[in-house]
Amino acid sequence: MATTKDFIEYVCEQISGAGTVRYRKMFGDYMVYVNDKPILLVCDNIVYVKRLDCIADKMKNAETGIPYPGAKEHFILDIDNMALSKDIVCILEPVTPLPKPKKPKL
Repeated sequence: MATTKDFIEYVCEQISGAGTVRYRKMFGDYMVYVNDKPILLVCDNIVYVKRLDCIADKMKNAETGIPYPGAKEHFILDIDNMALSKDIVCILEPVTPLPKPKKPKL
């Protein structure tokens, strides 16, 4: 089951105000960017965040899962909890690097 358009828009609404939020279809599902940094992975209407030390305390009771075959285990973010979702995004945004620019095809 792929992520629905309504769900990805709901995710973006829940974290609005945490920066400039946009999403892009990738891997058949979506990546949510905050200030052009890839922060949330949304697959099958489930919101995933990388398991990083900076959010480990806040996510200690969170479920974990693998967003797609071959991926590392991620935390599953309770996107319905707006305060937690914004908090996690605000912690991750400063430590997440901007994606490297793609080299032009020759």
